[in-house]
Amino acid sequence: MTDVSVIVIVYNDADRLPTAVRSALGQSHRDVEVVIVDDASTDRTPVVADELATTEDRVRVIHRAENSGGCGQPRNDGIAAARGTYLMFLDSDDTLDRHACRNLVAAAEEHEAELVSGCCWRVYPDKGEERVWYRGVYRERGVYASVREYPELLYDTLSTNKLYRRDFLDREGLRFVERLHYEDLLFSTQAYLAARKIAIIPHRVYNWMIYEKAETLSITNQRAELRNFSDRLEIFRRIDAVYARYGADDLKLSKDVKFLNHDLLLYVRGLRSRDDDYREAFLALARAYMATIDPRAYEEAHELQAIIGFMVAQGDYEGAVSAADYVGKGKTGKPRLTTPLVERDGRIYWSGDHLDTEQGRRILDVTELGIHSLPLKSLNPGGKVTEMTRDGHTLRLAGDVVNPLNRIGAGVPLSARLEFRDRSRTGRFFAVPAEVTHADGRLRWRAEVVPGRDVRPLGFLDQSWGLRLRLRAGDDELFIRLFASDPMEMSVPVRPRLTRLAGDHFEAYVPENGEMAFRLVAYGWAGRVTIATLRRFAATGRGRRWWTALLRAERRWREVFTRRKTKIAVYNRLFVRLPIRRDTIVFESHLGKQYSDNPKYIYEELRRSGAKFTAIWSYAKSPAGFPKDAKLVRRGSWQYYLALARAGHWVDNQGFPRDAVKRPQTTYIQTWHGSAYKRMGFDDPELKRGSKTRRARFQQAIDRYDAFLIRSEHDARTLAKGLGVRAELIRSGYPRNDALVNGGDTAELAERLKLTGDERTVVLYAPTFRAGAGGKAQKRFEPPFDLEEFAEELGETHVLLVRPHYLNTAVVPPSLRGVVRDVGAVHDVTSLLLLSDALVTDYSSLMFDYALLDRPTVFFAPDLEDYVRSRGTYFDLRKEGPGPVLSDPDELFAALADLPGLTARYAGKRREFVERYGEYDRGTAAKQVVDRFFTRDPNA
Repeated sequence: MTDVSVIVIVYNDADRLPTAVRSALGQSHRDVEVVIVDDASTDRTPVVADELATTEDRVRVIHRAENSGGCGQPRNDGIAAARGTYLMFLDSDDTLDRHACRNLVAAAEEHEAELVSGCCWRVYPDKGEERVWYRGVYRERGVYASVREYPELLYDTLSTNKLYRRDFLDREGLRFVERLHYEDLLFSTQAYLAARKIAIIPHRVYNWMIYEKAETLSITNQRAELRNFSDRLEIFRRIDAVYARYGADDLKLSKDVKFLNHDLLLYVRGLRSRDDDYREAFLALARAYMATIDPRAYEEAHELQAIIGFMVAQGDYEGAVSAADYVGKGKTGKPRLTTPLVERDGRIYWSGDHLDTEQGRRILDVTELGIHSLPLKSLNPGGKVTEMTRDGHTLRLAGDVVNPLNRIGAGVPLSARLEFRDRSRTGRFFAVPAEVTHADGRLRWRAEVVPGRDVRPLGFLDQSWGLRLRLRAGDDELFIRLFASDPMEMSVPVRPRLTRLAGDHFEAYVPENGEMAFRLVAYGWAGRVTIATLRRFAATGRGRRWWTALLRAERRWREVFTRRKTKIAVYNRLFVRLPIRRDTIVFESHLGKQYSDNPKYIYEELRRSGAKFTAIWSYAKSPAGFPKDAKLVRRGSWQYYLALARAGHWVDNQGFPRDAVKRPQTTYIQTWHGSAYKRMGFDDPELKRGSKTRRARFQQAIDRYDAFLIRSEHDARTLAKGLGVRAELIRSGYPRNDALVNGGDTAELAERLKLTGDERTVVLYAPTFRAGAGGKAQKRFEPPFDLEEFAEELGETHVLLVRPHYLNTAVVPPSLRGVVRDVGAVHDVTSLLLLSDALVTDYSSLMFDYALLDRPTVFFAPDLEDYVRSRGTYFDLRKEGPGPVLSDPDELFAALADLPGLTARYAGKRREFVERYGEYDRGTAAKQVVDRFFTRDPNA
């Protein structure tokens, strides 16, 4: 007897088998034997296996006479031959972590567990990457008497990252199903349900090696074969029978949810790269299985995955793949909207089809996802290549782009270019102009390209090229990924820069992600021989190691070059030694998210003054809405840090990167973004509780300020003191408030919000920042009162503008658009204040600004006591606020219904509030700042 038998199954994998076996023999737990089961290999695998057994007495080999066609029978042969108290399974192309057996056996012995599961990592040698498999399941240790106590385990159905007691498998008669793929899923489910005690450990135990460029793919990566899917469904049917035998309907529901969330999605993602016959057969198989799904699974699955399942059940290929596009993939796979969406009765639906049933309307209703309210660029619209023809060396391509809810109007100017982008190296591309027009609710594009002239790849280093459409629609620039409408067979001659031995034709193909792409192929005999030789070398152990090392080195250097730490180091050591340009000013508002607030008004006063200066604005995501006459740099880019290093002035309202040193010759004007109600900086309980190092870093960032704008002595006593400001206090008031004092033009905004000629009272609802779990911003802000109830109570006389904090987003159903408008996309809140007849807020610093207009303010703060207790405040809002503090929605609606009475009752308090908190706001703040810092000779 031995402690652990590691059963290694292998077929035609002579190069990788020794690595797998060595990972088992090299365990820190030494009492391990290896049983190699060769499934009738036809290469050198049997010889290699015998050599391993000859040199190591802990290795035994079983040679099967006939190939089994799967993994189940070889594993069963291994179980029969194993001598260990515990068993593990290892595939020949994978490896065990060095301490896998030690950690798994220790957990089994400590807890008397019959099954112990550890963490698996997916390793991508072709990319030099690795990712943890279901990390959430393995965050901490656990011991369970039944899988029902921890159903999340059902998501991990691998058999290879687990340790099994041999007597447990024999007692339950547990063996792998034979001649079916995905035998793991059934075996693991049976083991989970039969085990009397299960332990899980958070340690890494198994390395699942995924060779995406291998000539022979693993079973998991053979999804293009229809048998792969049909076997998976048959396994699921058998799993359902197991659940029925154990009376585990609750677990079947969990399995059905997992099928929608994970399994089905894997296959639907690749449907664009399949032919029509495959798609039809796939949908036929899938629809039959979907009929067995528990209907409740649609309610518990993720919204988009439920739509995929529903569309598959309806046989709607386009609806299913468009939903899969929007789910996104991996760390960098962004959601892409390839469906136009439809609106019915004030609700937004994924598709206009299948809305004739209550279930269809419920599943396809995506109103609450808020897709319709996202900025156009954030929608990430997708497109298709629908036509491809060749005329000599010229390739003509055409396609369309989704126009969701007709957001891109017929009058919006359009321009575009078609880009061929190197799929292996980010950023390298060739571009040709494209024609774009409106057609049938979509955008149609056409382009011509001569690959030998317009596109010149290097050769061996850039074999694959993806298609993108860079579309400009008005002020928005959209980066469109182009999917294939159908797989297209087309090739055109091309001449690489290095040598034609690397390839002499561009061939169209559709990779697994469904996007249209081209690859460099060799039609000439010399090129074919060269590429075949390179592929054979790459398939060997030495070649694969060399190629993997090269890719890892390239990726490592690329990451080093692009990561923030590198940029900051270069900035602080090199860029700050470059000459200063005194007439250059870097502006930033709310970390680059907006063209707004005090920096905007200083910039506009500068333009009016005639002063000579060069303006650079930073933007976080999209340059849309930023001034066209200024230089724009993306926040965090190399250009951004170079601009900061050379600028004579910094102007912002929140904070430039804290670890970017400010040069003595640079003047930092911190305008801030509001007076303080909640405790700030060193007065904030959280910072008080922080470490000395954290407080020191905070002070170091504040000490970069040369000037700090305030609007009252209250700011000096609270905000400036709390932040630890040691810079000169500029008692000018806020530039953004000049318009509130002097008056401003809101006609353009009113027209944009469709308020021109609307006689109803305009109410602005602008709450402060709301944090979610862990102090992070809530992605979606839920108003603390019912918007539909507001519309019902006040819709005939009032219009509500919902302005969430810039770190939050709000979702307004289209059915309420006549009464409620989402104005989160309006950069500058000052224009909204001017447009509004009343303000509803909670603790936002907008209360101080709005008081300058002498208009009514209502504070709706149901959580006032909790907020004061957790955050702390500088004054009592109930005593000093310029309006009532309410907590009941009915009271709020009643107050808004009687705004004239409210205006009269709080007139005195508003005056006192302005005198106390806005004493320096006289309408001249921007001019004071410009006169003080910029109208003098910048080189003086």
